[in-house]
Amino acid sequence: MDPVRNPFAPGAGNRPPELAGRELILQDAQVAIQRALLGKPSRSQMLLGLRGVGKTVLLNKIEWMAEAAGHVTSSIEAPEGKALSELLVPKINQALRKLSTSENAKAKTHQALRALRSFASAFKLSYGEASISVDPEVGVADSGDMEADLPELFVRVGEAAKSAGKAWTLLIDEVQYLRSKDLAALIVALHKVNQRDLPVLFFGAGLPQVAALSGDAKSYAERLFHYPAVGALEAEDVETAIRQPIEAEGKWIDDNAIQEILLRTKGYPYFLQEWGYQCWSLAEGPRIQLEDASKAAGEAIKRLDEGFFKVRFDRLTPKEREYVMAMAKLGAGPYRSSDIADALKETHQSLGPRRAQIISKGMIYSPSHGDIAFTVPLFNEYLVRNYVQKPSKA
Repeated sequence: MDPVRNPFAPGAGNRPPELAGRELILQDAQVAIQRALLGKPSRSQMLLGLRGVGKTVLLNKIEWMAEAAGHVTSSIEAPEGKALSELLVPKINQALRKLSTSENAKAKTHQALRALRSFASAFKLSYGEASISVDPEVGVADSGDMEADLPELFVRVGEAAKSAGKAWTLLIDEVQYLRSKDLAALIVALHKVNQRDLPVLFFGAGLPQVAALSGDAKSYAERLFHYPAVGALEAEDVETAIRQPIEAEGKWIDDNAIQEILLRTKGYPYFLQEWGYQCWSLAEGPRIQLEDASKAAGEAIKRLDEGFFKVRFDRLTPKEREYVMAMAKLGAGPYRSSDIADALKETHQSLGPRRAQIISKGMIYSPSHGDIAFTVPLFNEYLVRNYVQKPSKA
């Protein structure tokens, strides 16, 4: 088929042609967005899921929905090791500039900018010093204590948004990379604006361990957020995600081809995009058949191994690779930490630092006490395929 018309585009954060199976999450987000504009409280959302399930796509969609409804939005991807204060200052500055165009909000926006200048100065952020041309507000958001200052700053932003008749929506991807003190401060700040009934919403996305990290940071986090699980798609949603984009281009796909794709991908959205892309590329006529779906596996797996899986494996040290390969040798997860220790002939305690480092890199997580699982779907199969049982060169 015509490669230019291929509706599938596998890639990080690329929106699939059909957002199947996520209707409830988006409906809840839409309700929260509309309630915020009416001054009614709503719990923010923290989307949780493994790699490649479409969390970033959902955040992007929610941001678009919020902007369409009249919210001012600030979107951040949290990198490893970077302070939240450094990420927030330019984004909040930009949001306040937008709010300042409302005549009714000029006074409150000016107050918020002064608080932002205080905050930037307290945390010695050069961006804020250079770009925020107002005097700092002494005694507001200037203690240098993130947990004390961020709530004061968020309140000022919320008050500016309320005066403008708008709402402010903050979106943060890769929440698991936030420092524990920063995550605690963010939770306190969101709690404070909720208590003040200010039009501020938060949507986050991260790996499954974020729920536990939030609870450890502040015990009331479970009451502050919804934690929608973003996982593999059900069979009927897989069919929708594959069939509708193909038929929208005036082509067809056989039922048994869809079943083959479901079997190979286990319903994970990123893999569906890869298989759909390859099926379209292989099909010679206007219909994708079972043979095309079966042939697609070779190229799809090759591309996943060279990209999606490899970039993650390459981040690990030799000792960390040894750990994850020991996991893969045990079969499908989750895995008992004690079984991994036995396989490596070490103690559970001695492996603790190594395990913690791999968790911090976002490669594994603990779904329950004593258990470990991969954050990347089908990663165990990749390791077995490429490292544990390498084919003989004979």
